[in-house]
Amino acid sequence: MNALAARSYRAHQNGSASDIVERHGELVRRIAHHLAARLPASVEIDDLIQAGMLGLIEAARNYQADQGATFETYASIRIRGAMIDQMRRGDWTPRSVHRNYRQMIAAVRRIEQSTGRAASPAQVAAAMEIPLEEYHQLVEDAARGQLSSLDAHMDEHDGEPQLATADHATPARAFEDQAFRGALAEAIASLPEREGLVLSLYYEQELNLREIGAVLAVSESRACQIHGQAMVRLRARLADWKREPQDPED
Repeated sequence: MNALAARSYRAHQNGSASDIVERHGELVRRIAHHLAARLPASVEIDDLIQAGMLGLIEAARNYQADQGATFETYASIRIRGAMIDQMRRGDWTPRSVHRNYRQMIAAVRRIEQSTGRAASPAQVAAAMEIPLEEYHQLVEDAARGQLSSLDAHMDEHDGEPQLATADHATPARAFEDQAFRGALAEAIASLPEREGLVLSLYYEQELNLREIGAVLAVSESRACQIHGQAMVRLRARLADWKREPQDPED
């Protein structure tokens, strides 16, 4: 897109807040419902939408059409970021869920480093000295409670690059981002087939957990468990890229 076209697009985009919301409000609602599909019922979807609308307006103010991304792509990142920031500010996830999540990641990492194979749920449950059914419940709780990113380089804005800050990246940061994406792609490619399929359906096809369950002929709860297991495995395999946060009471 040339400079003249870019200026024209920005002039069109930078209308009133009501115009922006009218043109792209459906994008905000779609993203809110996609996120809400994995959150507890106590999280009000209207709160997500409200935060997302603010993210949309902020995106319209800062969008640069000559940076290589469409407005919808750029806005999606800002909208999801605003929703996730709102959730982080009022973190409703119990400390015990965070603690169990770290324990699962550590167990998976130990098992896979020791055996050289993908850790099975039964192996992880045994390592944690809990019944398999309890492990499945912990995985589901963690999956529904995870709003943070796989790494500081990627928002849980569903794995999309942080285009909003790309123009400020140093060469060292850009190299690190590229290396991380390579490590992430390799980790995803080596996931068990069903876990990889669930991530593809969720992040690429943007199906919610209920829809994924229908595709796999399993319950929504089971789809959530598979998603959660995949995320635990990826966190374990990418642990060298980010130190897991510590529980304030640990």
